[in-house]
Amino acid sequence: MFRFMVNPLGWEAAIAEVRIRKFFRVVSIHEIMESRATVIFRGRVQGVYFRANCAEKAESLGLHGYVRNLPDGSVEAVFEGDRPGIEACINWNKTSQPYARVETVEVTWSEARGDARGFHVRH
Repeated sequence: MFRFMVNPLGWEAAIAEVRIRKFFRVVSIHEIMESRATVIFRGRVQGVYFRANCAEKAESLGLHGYVRNLPDGSVEAVFEGDRPGIEACINWNKTSQPYARVETVEVTWSEARGDARGFHVRH
């Protein structure tokens, strides 16, 4: 015998209501649209766990894409997701990577392709 009240509409209705409220908050168009950034990080970025830390940060921000070393010693990262999240990830990688020293960052923006799921380190 149960002695507690249950939401008559179920938990799904309560979760849907929260999602609807979040969706209709005031946001800029850039926050709603998905973007893609191809980023080249130059400096001391190889051999210092840059890719692993980059992937961890991107995943924590809900971004999709990949990161890989390039033959010239730089690192390429492709981020897809909301633009503020991408910008936060780029800034974090530029300023807060624990062992790296990023000297320059090149960013190329485009529309998201939607072909990436998850964030991966490419070898």
